Amino acid sequence: MNKDRLILRTRFIDRASHWFMVICFFLVAMSGLSWFFPSLNWLNGVFGTPQLARILHPFFGVVVYVVLMFLFVRFVRYNLPEREDAIWFRNVNKVLAGDHSQPLRIGKYNAGQKILFWGIMGLITLLMGSGVIIWRPWFADYFSIPLIRIALFTHALAGISLILLIIGHAYLAFWVKGSIRGMITGYVSRTWAKSHHDRWYQQISNKSEKK
Repeated sequence: MNKDRLILRTRFIDRASHWFMVICFFLVAMSGLSWFFPSLNWLNGVFGTPQLARILHPFFGVVVYVVLMFLFVRFVRYNLPEREDAIWFRNVNKVLAGDHSQPLRIGKYNAGQKILFWGIMGLITLLMGSGVIIWRPWFADYFSIPLIRIALFTHALAGISLILLIIGHAYLAFWVKGSIRGMITGYVSRTWAKSHHDRWYQQISNKSEKK
């Protein structure tokens, strides 16, 4: 790998946190689905036994939440709305068609990725809040039965929504060639950066020229 022709996009601490969170989220999601859909009851074996799944599911959920909050702090500044995001929205059909001939003034993350970012962070916060309310035997006794019922519904709905959002995120990552490699190695090619994140590429190039 000739790093002279590559750009560092994601640092090791961020990549390690991302993939660790992915593993934990997979275990939490699979065990959660096993209770939501009776036909998927066999999925609670991801933790070894159904009993262990009941115990470990909330603890691993807390781990997912903590890691995502760490990533939130690391990436929130890149995911704030900007005026240039409107260009991406106006040309979303071309983006989906893979047409990058027109400069879209995209920063480190495009408008779609920003929506995904805030969606994930919002849903994981809902899951954490509702999860604490229904967490037996630690916290559920402090809340009323009606509130627990609302929390159960909220937890299930937010969980399914987050799983669907993550599936969409994974699909798009595979669809955009070079994205997965960038999240594994941390590096993307200059061509990839210029094509998919032209404004970010220009910012990186300007910094390099000043050094």
